[in-house]
Amino acid sequence: MKISERGQITLPKKLRDRHGLRPNTEVEIVEVNHEIVLRKKSRMNIDAVRGILRGKGTGATTDEIIEQLRGR
Repeated sequence: MKISERGQITLPKKLRDRHGLRPNTEVEIVEVNHEIVLRKKSRMNIDAVRGILRGKGTGATTDEIIEQLRGR
């Protein structure tokens, strides 16, 4: 595989199919331990939503909430 003059690469179809990389799939390229890694971009950035429910809970445990939802 070679990088084109415009910095483009073509991922082999076998790898695209195996990893569900369809047209318009957003990917990101990151450096991990001095290596370049291509990965699907996360649909939701957990850091963007961390703590948004803080202080808004009922104080109930998860089990209690499930019981309420089930109508028991």
